[in-house]
Amino acid sequence: MNSIEKSTKLIFINYIKIVGILAILYLFLVSIGMIGAGFKGLGRGFAEQLMSGNAAPIIGLFIGILATSLIQSSSTTTSIVVGMVAAGTFGEDPMIAVATAIPYIMGANIGTSITNTIVSLGHIVNKNEFRRAFEASIVHDFFNVLSVLILFPLQLYFGVISKTANWMASLFLGAGTFTFKSPVKMMTKPAVDAIKDFFQMQDIINHNWLLIFAALILLFISLRFLTILIRSLVMERLEAFFDSHIFKTWLRAMGFGVFITILVQSSSITTSLMVPLAGAGILQLRQIFPYTLGANIGTTITALLASLVAGTHAPLAVAFGHLAFNIYGILLIWPIEKIRNIPIKMSEKFAAIAVRNRMVPMVYILVVFFLIPLTLIFIVR
Repeated sequence: MNSIEKSTKLIFINYIKIVGILAILYLFLVSIGMIGAGFKGLGRGFAEQLMSGNAAPIIGLFIGILATSLIQSSSTTTSIVVGMVAAGTFGEDPMIAVATAIPYIMGANIGTSITNTIVSLGHIVNKNEFRRAFEASIVHDFFNVLSVLILFPLQLYFGVISKTANWMASLFLGAGTFTFKSPVKMMTKPAVDAIKDFFQMQDIINHNWLLIFAALILLFISLRFLTILIRSLVMERLEAFFDSHIFKTWLRAMGFGVFITILVQSSSITTSLMVPLAGAGILQLRQIFPYTLGANIGTTITALLASLVAGTHAPLAVAFGHLAFNIYGILLIWPIEKIRNIPIKMSEKFAAIAVRNRMVPMVYILVVFFLIPLTLIFIVR
């Protein structure tokens, strides 16, 4: 075989690999959609029940964590809260209603990080891959928790976020209404709905659990092959492209996170997309960290667009509260290197523990996102 034939064969193989990556990436996104659909089927009604009345700020925070963990979408949780504020559930006074709703929004920010942590478990069979993937996912959790630890007291005693949100809402009233549909959701929704309908047609009582189980199998399989194909497809060139263009600076990485999340309208999808790249060693933890912060900002757009439809102050202020919380978190944590490194160092140490004992991540998900919030909510209530 001469050099031209070898070159042609290599190009053909690379094209096949690219097509394979796109196909498996689609299955990966469908699996995330299935997980969300399954959890929503199990928990949306319960989540709405949890948020049906006023609660102390600390309990509102844990309700936000639990509700978002159950329905796998901070946008959905925020939209529920926006709807409740619009309906007067938190009181007729807009200022009081917004201040009461903010802790729920903070909790939603923590709860939304569960999805990419679950996705990282797809790499659990390979020690090095799992360490890199788990680090990249868990850094999102630690940053969100750190933001809450700093901003929750400031909101509780000084109303920092609610006052900013009310001011921003007053500026934007009358701005009109906007709609935007995620192209990723448009592409994956038919497949997710078809699979969900199939399970429902089987007349199985716990079809949502079956949907989640099938989604996890699809997730593990797609991640396995996605990582293999990405590695084999000129990994060095791909890594160089990310280093020299998209993730060259923290500002570019953060901006890319904002852009992708606005495009797909889901921070869960945005952050989960980076997990296999981290597992494959193409992206490093410090590159992914600012990208996840951008995702935090981008995910606020959904509720913001929804609240503009109402055209009233309180719902719009709640949506702006979500945006203000994420912006303040970045402004307070990112500029100071010692504070900025806290989530990074914690994720590295926790990933090292998780690699030694693979049950740790599963226990972490169960305890942090479900057992602690559920226990505290029912003890107080």
